Amino acid sequence: MALAYTPVRPSAHPAFPQFPARPAFPAQARTPRLAAVDVYRADDVYTVSVDLPGVDANSIDVDLNGRALTIRASRTAPEIEGATWLSRERSTGAIVRRLTLGEGVDTENISADYANGVLTVSIPVAESAKPRKVAVSGAPAAEVVASAAE
Repeated sequence: MALAYTPVRPSAHPAFPQFPARPAFPAQARTPRLAAVDVYRADDVYTVSVDLPGVDANSIDVDLNGRALTIRASRTAPEIEGATWLSRERSTGAIVRRLTLGEGVDTENISADYANGVLTVSIPVAESAKPRKVAVSGAPAAEVVASAAE
């Protein structure tokens, strides 16, 4: 007898044959997921953009402990009374991301904003880490040229 592999399991509902009989992600407690982030610097601000689609803004927690910036959030499954789920592929549960900040940031003025499913954390560059001109002391250039000519 030959064995055949089929990546599609039998459907739970004839109207949606593409959905398997069992959910791809069972609604049970799992370890926290790692949030996807983009980090960039523009002018004197580092920006961290964190994808948190479907997350209630009240569940977002941004903490700074020393140089460790931790972002936590939670996405809950909707409770629909009398519904029979045909598929539950959108993950739920805890989301977390930890970033270690360098010495050149102003930790006292970090801010965060959540809009359209994206958390944006703004981290200003510390004054001491910004580029600056260093004054050079000594004789004016005209005096140096004149003494060299003698």
